[in-house]
Amino acid sequence: MSGSAVALMVVSMVVIWGGLVASIVFLARRPEREDLPEGGEDEHVVVPPHR
Repeated sequence: MSGSAVALMVVSMVVIWGGLVASIVFLARRPEREDLPEGGEDEHVVVPPHR
């Protein structure tokens, strides 16, 4: 491998693994909220019909 190929590989590995580490740290510091109600959709919201 040439030097530029190795440099590009190292940069891409740092971006991929760095994003993974950043995601893990973010989720560890701010886990999923527990204070939200159950369910995924609001039943009281009326959507106007599409014209």
